[in-house]
Amino acid sequence: DIGAKEGTLSIMTGGDKETFDCVRPLFDIMGKNIVYQGKAGSGQHCKMANQIAVASTMMGVCEALRYADKAGLRPETVLESIEAGAAGSWALSNLAPRMIKNNFDPGFYVKHFIKDMNIALESSADIKLKVPGLQLVKELYDQLAADGGENYGTHALYKQYK
Repeated sequence: DIGAKEGTLSIMTGGDKETFDCVRPLFDIMGKNIVYQGKAGSGQHCKMANQIAVASTMMGVCEALRYADKAGLRPETVLESIEAGAAGSWALSNLAPRMIKNNFDPGFYVKHFIKDMNIALESSADIKLKVPGLQLVKELYDQLAADGGENYGTHALYKQYK
């Protein structure tokens, strides 16, 4: 939601290449990473691949931070140690500090992420792909929404690990 307002979206698109080239200047206004994926529907599939990766990453970040806390470590110093290594990710660098501070203001809303995960689950079933990790994360987000967190940012998944 913030990315759209600030023109920093990653845009994944499919369809006729000539049409894509024609409207590319509009995409350039809305986003920074614009990639033509191929035939119609390809952009949607790319978006679902992105959301699957985001869901799994978010769960890992939440679990890592809660583990650190329960093990008696300072989450801030653990974050400093792990974000520059193999565990590093956009979510770890940008959202984990907000989790630690209990700042769950939305960048992308939980309710919109649940919608995307539902689409990804349906699409995965259509192509006969099992995605147990996505199913698990979606259940956690469904519980977060049921607990009143649908208007929080996606990083509020952290609340489910208390």
